[in-house]
Amino acid sequence: MSSTAGDWFSRLEQQLEQQLDAFLRANPAQEQLLQRQEQRERQQRLRSQRLELQAGAERLRSELLALAGEISQWQQRVERARAAGADDLASRAEGHLAELMARGRDRWQALSQLGETFRQVDQDLDQLENGAQTASEPSENGTVDLEQAWSAFEAEQELARLRRRQDRGS
Repeated sequence: MSSTAGDWFSRLEQQLEQQLDAFLRANPAQEQLLQRQEQRERQQRLRSQRLELQAGAERLRSELLALAGEISQWQQRVERARAAGADDLASRAEGHLAELMARGRDRWQALSQLGETFRQVDQDLDQLENGAQTASEPSENGTVDLEQAWSAFEAEQELARLRRRQDRGS
């Protein structure tokens, strides 16, 4: 794209932005609708991200369980080789065992980082949903949106489950 076309596009974009701002200032109800829509979209993105993080955590947990089984198996092999006097084989098995343990530490680190990211996403989502609840009007029966309350409940449950698993692993 030439600089003239780029300048033209920038001016058009700026003009459209100014028109939108003027329209929203003249129509505060539309601005509120737009803000609520942006908030709903952000909540949906955060919920999707949270689901992806949960799936990633499950995958890492499965990998860790498989690695734990392999580590146990190779520890037994090292012991059997040492007991039989096969020191060269035992040394090679110990090298493989060290690789498996390093891989396990990497998976634990990744799971820990994933948990931190999950907590941040969950906190951001809670803030958005709590802000939406205080800003929204109660429904006819005096309750806030059931869907939001349920999402917050599920997030709390998952966070508690992740904390319990992390505490057991430490």
